[in-house]
Amino acid sequence: MKEFEHALVLGKFYPPHNGHHHLIETAASRSERTTVTVLAASHETLPLEHRVRWMTETHAHTPGVRIIGDLDDIPMDFDSDEIWDKHVRLTRAVLARRAIADGDPARTPVDAVFSSEKYGEELARRLGAQHVLVDLDRLTHPVSGTAVRTDPVANWHHLAPATQRGLGWKVVVVGAESTGTTTLSKQLADHFGAPWIAEYGREHTEHKLTAERAFDPDATVDGLVWTLGDFEDVAHEQERRIRASTAPLTVADNDAFAATVWGERYLGFRPEVFQGTEPDLYLLTDHAGVPFEQDGWRDGEHLREWMTGLFERELERRGVPWLKLTHDRLATAVTAVEHLMRQDVARGSRSRA
Repeated sequence: MKEFEHALVLGKFYPPHNGHHHLIETAASRSERTTVTVLAASHETLPLEHRVRWMTETHAHTPGVRIIGDLDDIPMDFDSDEIWDKHVRLTRAVLARRAIADGDPARTPVDAVFSSEKYGEELARRLGAQHVLVDLDRLTHPVSGTAVRTDPVANWHHLAPATQRGLGWKVVVVGAESTGTTTLSKQLADHFGAPWIAEYGREHTEHKLTAERAFDPDATVDGLVWTLGDFEDVAHEQERRIRASTAPLTVADNDAFAATVWGERYLGFRPEVFQGTEPDLYLLTDHAGVPFEQDGWRDGEHLREWMTGLFERELERRGVPWLKLTHDRLATAVTAVEHLMRQDVARGSRSRA
């Protein structure tokens, strides 16, 4: 039997970091049930649903923990009984949601409030619970949400993998055949010391040819039959590899969206397949002035101009951030990524659940 029956951990988790996770794990180690309430204000740029999902993934195997998110636009004024009353009412309402989800609404009250803030004492008193203060001076995990938002890269090691995957910048290089997407994406990744995600479509083609040669030893790339399912498989695997990265910046050679464009090139129609999560920036390598290099796998020299135009139209249609690379391609790409990484890591338009 643990010390407490039902503990509360409350905060913005903007974004969640290892100090928060330490607090939650401490509460769970001493309580039968722990309700974590993620309270986000409507003006905050990091979506509530993302915070809840990252924390749910991080604590998926922490016994008794349930993550509950809700909107909280109540101002903070520790000297106002009226404001305190509003916060307590909201807290009770969120606690009730957990108890209802558990199938036992009568088990809403808490007997402990775990926090790393001095206000936790008053909140616990108003809830009729005991306050447990954990690491007030941030000695175990010297980090704060403000510090992460201000300099995410310097504080990256204070984030759990789920949060890292959601907040990390993703840059994808796309383009027609033999326009330098692989070379440019590798160079860009090397410049920033970032992981590079290779194009899975090329690997899938090699596997497909190996499979065909099990039937016909003389089979060639030109004779391969492409199906809708091929591009679905490529899209999902490319997305999985990109999403697996926990680095602050990841550079990829193509993505799930690119698979749909290549699908139109090989199938003759736009395949309605999985398009993945939008990256923070697309870099389109222009074909103009780039010699076509035949490596035994390519067959689309005559289609390069058409493919470049197709990528341009589709990127415009999707309304995503993108840049066409012509002259001084690496320098232009580096400048664009440097600008990207100066933007707010917590802005809602680019974080991922």
